[in-house]
Amino acid sequence: MKAYIKTYGCTLNQADGDLMASILESNGVEIADSIDDSDVVVLNTCTVKKPTEQRTLHVLKKLSDAGKRMVVAGCMVGSRDDAIARCAPGASLVNTSNVHHVYDAVSAAYSSGRALFDGRGRTDKLAFFSQTGGVIARIPINDGCISSCAFCETKHARGRLNSFSEELILKAVERSVRGGAKEIQITSQDAGAYGIDRNTDVAELMEKISKIDGDFKVRVGMLNPEHLDRCFDRFADAMLDSKFYKFVHLPVQSGSNRVLSHMGRRYTAEEFIERVRAIRQRIPEASIETDVIVGYPVESLSDFDATIDMIKEVKPDVTNISKFCARPHARAARLKAINNKEVSRRSMVLSRLVRSVQNDINRRMVGMSVKALMTEITGRSVNGRSQSYKQVVIPGRGACVGDYVVTKIAAASANAIYGS
Repeated sequence: MKAYIKTYGCTLNQADGDLMASILESNGVEIADSIDDSDVVVLNTCTVKKPTEQRTLHVLKKLSDAGKRMVVAGCMVGSRDDAIARCAPGASLVNTSNVHHVYDAVSAAYSSGRALFDGRGRTDKLAFFSQTGGVIARIPINDGCISSCAFCETKHARGRLNSFSEELILKAVERSVRGGAKEIQITSQDAGAYGIDRNTDVAELMEKISKIDGDFKVRVGMLNPEHLDRCFDRFADAMLDSKFYKFVHLPVQSGSNRVLSHMGRRYTAEEFIERVRAIRQRIPEASIETDVIVGYPVESLSDFDATIDMIKEVKPDVTNISKFCARPHARAARLKAINNKEVSRRSMVLSRLVRSVQNDINRRMVGMSVKALMTEITGRSVNGRSQSYKQVVIPGRGACVGDYVVTKIAAASANAIYGS
């Protein structure tokens, strides 16, 4: 039996996809390279953005109409069951709490049956972890969150916070490193919330990861500012260890306190700015990534201007911009939307600023020598990450995945620096 897994969405979803692949392989299922070469297709879905959801539903209907056996997994299960049923009524379902049942679901689909694994529970997914090979290992540390953001659908899909066992996380890191992984991506819906339900925190976890033997780098995933405060000093100390990329992903979402309050974000723009300033003081080479939602329904022109001013002040190394998109189970879906043309205009204005900021930051690195861990080979280059997790592109094929390369930066763009 062959199964093809297609994953949409974030690093946490990618980690779930890796976990499902390892579970299937351990049960004798071959992972196919394409849909056409498979007996069963597993679609690991995302529900954060409507366009991604619509693309997924289009694929579901197309495969269902073609008679393909399917398993639908991921965040759409439990949050968009109605839409799944319309497009692929015969598909088996596996929600994010039940990825360990993916073999049973695939077996049912292969036999032209239908299995439903959509209950909620506090399963520790890492009990089923098996490194699948490759230079990058994605290791989930918790599911769900304890926040209640008005724009978010993901909590409805993944539920409340479920932090995984520290012992199993450390074993997963050790196993991955022994298996050849050089970059460990610690991922979750909110890494800053890790351990609130276990009387621990992400800083303590980082301290223990740093003691694991081996030559590897760790990227810590997204942390909401409101939760990082409980362990900030120890987090900054742990980040200084050579095993960690100097990279912090703090999503701000808006520069307006009025909008932040309406969103249910439990911090102010000033507190976010101060936290970024503190990170840069403690870790001077740190890259800061943030997320911004443009066109949230209550966002006025002055609120948008506050976001512009904040980006100019903070100058994040990376800013991910999303146009507000109402999600069915999110509170903000009940609000009157801003005109689409106006949202697009604001998005364009912010995008121009962000590109300018990122270009300026990266161009300052031209002429510098940078050490990078190479993680990807393309047709024309070898790509990797610097100590501050900036993408480094080296033309040609003069390095191998897993190598550390010291290169002089010859050029830069908004999204990458280019070695010579």
